[in-house]
Amino acid sequence: MASNGTRQLLPGVNGHVLNHFIKRLLNNICDFYDEQDLIDVTFMLSNPTAMIPAHRLILSAASPYFKDLFKSDKGFNPVIELTNIDSDTFERLITFCYTGKALITIENVDVMLKGAIYLKLDEAVVGCVDYILQHISEYTLQRAYCLQRETQCVPLYEKLLEYEINNFMEISQRPEFLSFDAEKLQAIIESSNLNVTCEEDAFHAVKQWYEYDASGRQQKLPDLISSLRLTLFDTKFLLRNVQTLPGCEPLAFKAISWISLPSDRAMISIKYTDPRRSICKMSAETTLLAVQAYDLKGTIFQYNQTGDEWEKYAQVEHDAAAYGMVLMEDNIIYIGGARNGEIINGVKSWSLKTKTWRTLPSMILSRRWPSVVLLNGNVYAIGGDNSDRQYTKSVEK
Repeated sequence: MASNGTRQLLPGVNGHVLNHFIKRLLNNICDFYDEQDLIDVTFMLSNPTAMIPAHRLILSAASPYFKDLFKSDKGFNPVIELTNIDSDTFERLITFCYTGKALITIENVDVMLKGAIYLKLDEAVVGCVDYILQHISEYTLQRAYCLQRETQCVPLYEKLLEYEINNFMEISQRPEFLSFDAEKLQAIIESSNLNVTCEEDAFHAVKQWYEYDASGRQQKLPDLISSLRLTLFDTKFLLRNVQTLPGCEPLAFKAISWISLPSDRAMISIKYTDPRRSICKMSAETTLLAVQAYDLKGTIFQYNQTGDEWEKYAQVEHDAAAYGMVLMEDNIIYIGGARNGEIINGVKSWSLKTKTWRTLPSMILSRRWPSVVLLNGNVYAIGGDNSDRQYTKSVEK
């Protein structure tokens, strides 16, 4: 009979020894799979027709789906027929059971996610979701929304929610935003990390969403408005904008009372009174910025003097590489660079407040790796190479 104490031995094993043992064990298991040695089950799939061998123990350890299958009457058969998943996807997910990795592409990630959900491979589900969000520009938000509705995948819903919170200014301008259900929009608006420059941004987005279907959404409006940081508005804004909305008059007067009667605040019930963390991020105590940029993707970090640490502020995707950069007021100016191997003269501005792009007038000369400086309110592009490593001495203002 097998010992019941193997797990009790693990804490006493040296970490280096354990890692070496696990690596060697996994290599041996992969060798068994590649050489089809000690195979004890074969899956027959019909779309397209394929016979895929495997080891019951490995699959059972990887997924409760296989554990339950092999404990059922059907699971005793040496050949098990499956019809709810295509053979290519199934084979990739079987490989995942052995290695923790699978080939995921823009073309196959939908079926891979559905297959991982069906086979109850939670880690593969997370891998597919992460891939979608990491390639969201190419994959598209519309496709992600359709996939989430079709699969009801909770990790995908949560990752999309996080993306919507972090990119709210962009998301609120998309047509899909107007079709959000009230519960989803409320979860976004309630987030302390909602990426807005001021609370008015969140208010106008909610109002826009409400006006798209005023009669159908009127009942939900007070809940959404109460999720705003109403005490950050001034009295005039509350009277002109919030108080006039259906069902929101009590909320406006509560906020006005909270603002004008500090001594009575303990008796006034308001959902949120503190500003969002995201609005505080670009305050006077976090004005130092560092930009990690070389290629099409860059990360902006901000220095928090209070916490004496650097924090990630935003991820920026540019359509060019090898550009010059300069900070001008609340904008990072990207100048020149190369796109698809061609040196360009384009100039773009990325707003630190709204996290959106704006195209500026182009330079006269195309430049890659120009030196860029800001002097007396003017931006200067200096030198750089313009073709076949031919460096220019010209300067543009």
